[in-house]
Amino acid sequence: MKKILLVLALLLGTTLVAQENTMKKAYFAGGCFWGVEYHLEKLDGVKDVVSGFMGGHTKNPSYKDVSYTDTGHVETVEVVYDPAKISYETLAKNFFEIHDFTQRNGQGPDIGSQYLSVVFYSNTDEYKMAQSLISQLREKGYKVATKVQKTSAFYAAEGYHQDYYKRHGKVPYCHSYSKIFD
Repeated sequence: MKKILLVLALLLGTTLVAQENTMKKAYFAGGCFWGVEYHLEKLDGVKDVVSGFMGGHTKNPSYKDVSYTDTGHVETVEVVYDPAKISYETLAKNFFEIHDFTQRNGQGPDIGSQYLSVVFYSNTDEYKMAQSLISQLREKGYKVATKVQKTSAFYAAEGYHQDYYKRHGKVPYCHSYSKIFD
């Protein structure tokens, strides 16, 4: 019996490891990370969304550092997703559809460089997809403020920022879904 359990555990462990290795990560900044996290974690195929910071020059910044000093970081989410269930294109489209990608100085009432709209790309395909979606938006007449930047170190925000709206039973005040892409 012990041998059977051991074999099962090994088989399950191998399967779990293989599944974990198929997951990908995407990074988006669209104002307050609470709202971006709230919307993207609802998508089928998204395993986890972590609020944090990217794009700056300070290592391991705190929320206070990013908010009150010049770290260069923007509030960013790390999206862990299964590409067999949801594509990067679908994630990116949803990102554009949940925030005001035309606002240049922040997002809604949140003003400042830490609230800018940015698609962080990890490879050429993600870069091309972000540029393609921005071109489509411009063809529709939008003045897109979203920047496209190469990923850099991602730093998770403090625990009290994670799943903020879910834990507090609230909904975002400056993010809402609006269908834009066909």
